[in-house]
Amino acid sequence: MQTASTQTATVTPMIVMEHVEKWYGTFQALTDINLSVRPGEKIVLCGPSGSGKSTLIRCINHLESYSKGRILVDGMVLTDDAKTIDAVRAEVGMVFQQFNLFPHMTVLENCTLSPLHTLKVSKAKAEATARRLLERVRILDQADKYPAQLSGGQQQRVAIARALCMEPKVMLFDEPTSALDPEMVKEVLDTMISLADDGMTMICVTHEMGFARAVADRVIFMAGGQILEEGPPSEFFQNPRHERTRTFLGDILGH
Repeated sequence: MQTASTQTATVTPMIVMEHVEKWYGTFQALTDINLSVRPGEKIVLCGPSGSGKSTLIRCINHLESYSKGRILVDGMVLTDDAKTIDAVRAEVGMVFQQFNLFPHMTVLENCTLSPLHTLKVSKAKAEATARRLLERVRILDQADKYPAQLSGGQQQRVAIARALCMEPKVMLFDEPTSALDPEMVKEVLDTMISLADDGMTMICVTHEMGFARAVADRVIFMAGGQILEEGPPSEFFQNPRHERTRTFLGDILGH
């Protein structure tokens, strides 16, 4: 954690997790998580199923409450207070494994719903922003269709545009390609790469190691609810230090 005196010389973190723990009854899902994410940094979280990756990112926007420790988002301490949670969620966009689009709303209506009701912007402004972002993810021509009329890859790109419509400072991705057919994965990853190129702060839970190599500033390996290893992609893939990391990479990369 940086002190006030050092922050003048360095960048204040966008996200800070200090000694965070999460329990479900007697099961400990997260153990002593310490993580600091700089503005514009791209983090890839990887690890075996059940390692706590999704729980970690869900704690950042209070989709899961944490049991112990402290989380700060853009300098705000995340508590159980509803106003604080709303303030944090206004700065943190999230894209899920299942697209979570409203099936009875058009693509455009899905994208304008939160800005209209949460940001209280005008309908004209909400629609203009939505159309600009749908164009950015190359799906503006589908604006008047319903989710069921789209492919999985198209739906996930709509979900990304919808999150961007809230003008977040941070984007969280929870295995955004794992529910997609293989031929649809690239179009979603290309959209995420475009976001990364534009400087968006991102934390992405994914098994797409090619994406991690190309985009991540840091790759973090989790197992058993703990961060076991982290480093830049070149170091992480070429010289993993922990035996669990080497086993995981061997399984997922096939060597």
